[in-house]
Amino acid sequence: MRRLRVSLALVSALAHDQPENNQSKWVMADWMIDTFFIFAGVALLAFLWAWKAGYFHDLEKQARIPLGIQEEDYYTPEWALDEEEWTDGNA
Repeated sequence: MRRLRVSLALVSALAHDQPENNQSKWVMADWMIDTFFIFAGVALLAFLWAWKAGYFHDLEKQARIPLGIQEEDYYTPEWALDEEEWTDGNA
């Protein structure tokens, strides 16, 4: 049982050890910058495709559709709609 504990501790210790040299210090940074450029490139291609497909044309016309819908105001409290607060001149 003692051998098993020692071997597990040794494996655990070796799993967390990293070689420290000039190249190993930049491994994570290289991976992160490569991933950033890949995602940025894919996002740029998706944006260009959407632009060419016409998804960004006539945005003013598209914005009028949801803004024209009349709905009940659920967020403004009743006291904020009270006119008495503004008629006394202290505001």
